[in-house]
Amino acid sequence: MQLQIFDVEHGACALLTADNGTRLMIDCGHNASTGWKPGTYLRQRGITYLDMLAITNYDEDHVSGANDLFDQVNVGWLWRNASVSAAQIKLLKSEDGMGLGIERLVQEIQNKFSGSPPSILSPGPAFNGLTEQSDYYNSFPLFDDENNLSLAIFLKCHGIGVMFTGDLENDGFTRLIVANEDFRRALGETRIFVAPHHGREGGCCEKALPFLTNVNYVVISDKGYMHDTQETIPFYHRMSKGGPYDGGTRYVLTTRCDGEIIFNFKVSRWGPGRDECI
Repeated sequence: MQLQIFDVEHGACALLTADNGTRLMIDCGHNASTGWKPGTYLRQRGITYLDMLAITNYDEDHVSGANDLFDQVNVGWLWRNASVSAAQIKLLKSEDGMGLGIERLVQEIQNKFSGSPPSILSPGPAFNGLTEQSDYYNSFPLFDDENNLSLAIFLKCHGIGVMFTGDLENDGFTRLIVANEDFRRALGETRIFVAPHHGREGGCCEKALPFLTNVNYVVISDKGYMHDTQETIPFYHRMSKGGPYDGGTRYVLTTRCDGEIIFNFKVSRWGPGRDECI
């Protein structure tokens, strides 16, 4: 099983490939500088079907490659915060305007993915080696901003916990911790923590630290020196135990410095890139 976290600058896109070849993509941002796009990438690898797409946040940088993705491959399932309807997404975006990616996502929700999520409607695709796939989110209209409506996704890859947090900010993150015992349990089992809001200070949640006690790597998807994301590195270094990376020990990995970040998971070992030795 392999998890790829792509360099999409100040956006988000990751791909989990299960042992049986089924694929889950988490967000579908693109890289405007290099021209990398998610659908084109899959097509170039001969992949024409994506088993599931998860959207963690209804901002453009998480879906800027949506047109390319939906035009290039067939997407089987959509995993998202379903408390927000397509009409409500339009309302949320009315103040700042709706980008092309969000517009396409809304169209797909209306035309193809208007039913219940697979956890309710049916078991959905089988990702062999994925022993847990859980989601946590605040509901609309309890929160009415895109960031705190982010979908937090917890995956167990051969027993190794990976947490994606979208663009959750302190208020939304804190409410999930206070209100949801299972979310607190998942935080405690997280070994790879994908930092919320691309590492911005607003996503640094002090109340999460007592639960995030087993993190080996924090991953930040960002680009060069935007929104002071680099100033939060000490906060995330503090929550991380660290692990092997390219012959040394690393605590915080960033797409800004490291480019595409890859983790491999096997039954008896796991690790980033070629290391696989934790």
